[in-house]
Amino acid sequence: MKLVMLGTSAAQPTETRGLSCTCIEKDGEILMFDAGEGAQVAFLKSGLGWNKKMKIFVTHMHGDHCIGILGLLQTMTLQHRTENMEIYGPDGIEEFIANNIKSLNFGLSFSVIITAVKRGLVCEEKTYCVYCEEAEHTTPAFSYLFEEKERPGKFDLQKAKALGIPEGPLWHDLQMGKEVKLKDRTINPSQVVGQRRPGRRIGISGDTRPTSKLEKFFENCDYLSFDSTFSDNLKDKAVETGHSTAKEAAILARNANVKNLILTHFSARYRDESDLLAEARTVHGSVIAAKDLLEVEIR
Repeated sequence: MKLVMLGTSAAQPTETRGLSCTCIEKDGEILMFDAGEGAQVAFLKSGLGWNKKMKIFVTHMHGDHCIGILGLLQTMTLQHRTENMEIYGPDGIEEFIANNIKSLNFGLSFSVIITAVKRGLVCEEKTYCVYCEEAEHTTPAFSYLFEEKERPGKFDLQKAKALGIPEGPLWHDLQMGKEVKLKDRTINPSQVVGQRRPGRRIGISGDTRPTSKLEKFFENCDYLSFDSTFSDNLKDKAVETGHSTAKEAAILARNANVKNLILTHFSARYRDESDLLAEARTVHGSVIAAKDLLEVEIR
């Protein structure tokens, strides 16, 4: 599983940063959070693939977070996508997409299923759930939490080889918790697979002020991508516009016991993120500043 930062700028693109777009790739599926204008260009550069199972989660209905869906859908049609697409977002998301497709008069080569979200469980799959919580912005907005379900223990290759288990389907069955027959022996998964592991948690804040509600929502995240539009000397501006400073993001992450914080959504006034990063690191011990096309392996 990996996290791919496709767009890290706030409100307007810069020479080096595109508009908000973050992806989680897990087991061949893509979960995209927001899609600012030009998202399909960054998506193309990422090599994530046009015809994979995919969901898009929109945090709020501001253009730098949702306009890119239209270009993405059209480009995917031109790439002959056939896999269905699921889109989740605040009230108004269905009308926005349907009306623009009608106005622009382009058809789709695949089905799109659109769902308006409310706080709580958004969707559930075999290996994960996605939840949302109300954010505090200048328009109705949500933050999202990807929560993986409990995982099998680690497979011990050396033990499997020592027991004479041939690589292939038998290894897979053991990893899935099934006993296997090997000539006159029965191999139990516990002989080659460790204890089950907790699932990983990834938070995506969208645009928001830091709140106690989000602090609780993101508790114990392995990774948290959080709005860091301004440095702390522009905190008044952050309050006025419904954003957070890098220091505020770090305080929330520290209080929520987040393991790794990723700063993103930088104002175009910052040509680099070094000051914001330094500010956040005075508060939290594991912080990085996102860059477009940055990939983070989630272990």
